[in-house]
Amino acid sequence: MRVTILTTAASSNQTIELTPSYTIPISLGLAAVPLLFVQVWVSLAIALFSLFLLIQTVMLRLRFTDTALDIYRGETLIRRFPYQEWQNWEIFWSPVPILFYFKEVKSIHFLPIIFDPKTLRTCLEQRFPKNQNADT
Repeated sequence: MRVTILTTAASSNQTIELTPSYTIPISLGLAAVPLLFVQVWVSLAIALFSLFLLIQTVMLRLRFTDTALDIYRGETLIRRFPYQEWQNWEIFWSPVPILFYFKEVKSIHFLPIIFDPKTLRTCLEQRFPKNQNADT
């Protein structure tokens, strides 16, 4: 497991970039193979979704700063989610985390777990603790 910690020069703030996790894209791709013999169209749909997630895993990065969750494509910031607008978050299916959900004041977001789930949970608990998001 590799976690990148970026420290800004102006202060001691740490930015943590999550490492990619290829578990879900590869698992879906492998699951599509035996389905090929049962349902070709279902197998094709799962394989295409697996390929889509694989591309997203390679391209996207999540960075936790002191004030927001930032999503990058390469070095380009494509979206910022300030913690002050968050109401709740959850990681679904603890044995094998597959989906990350968080709710902001005006919208909800679902992200597949295509990054390290342990570091994701740690960063979420540090930046937006569970007791802060209870029943909102």
